[in-house]
Amino acid sequence: MGTVKNLNKWANAHTYYPLDLLRVAFGVFLFIKGVEFMSNHEQMMIIAQPFQDMPGGMIILHYIAPAHFVGGFLIVVGLLTRWASVAQLPILLGAILTNFLGEMNATNLIMAIVAFLVCIFFIVYGSGKHSADYYLKMQK
Repeated sequence: MGTVKNLNKWANAHTYYPLDLLRVAFGVFLFIKGVEFMSNHEQMMIIAQPFQDMPGGMIILHYIAPAHFVGGFLIVVGLLTRWASVAQLPILLGAILTNFLGEMNATNLIMAIVAFLVCIFFIVYGSGKHSADYYLKMQK
């Protein structure tokens, strides 16, 4: 718990608007991807095809869209940003692996790697000073 407090103190002391804009843009990206997956089942089946033979393959399909949808919204408003980012890690690792196990798509691979790195950054950095987490913490 002390580590999270130290990370929050460091992040609040080094918060900048571009990092908040990056957090919001990342959240919007995830939210849009969640909506895209919910509205286009055929594309989702094609993307998840390499994992089809694995046990729990249908669970993967039912986890991706809601996790992106809800996680993206939480990241945009800065509420539970670290937890929402942790929930994205298995999906983003799967997106990276999909390019090696299935059909290689360089654009999707680069997008998945960048999203994974941004996700790791926000797990360490947190939501920052301009977020719902900070606002709620200051209300105590």
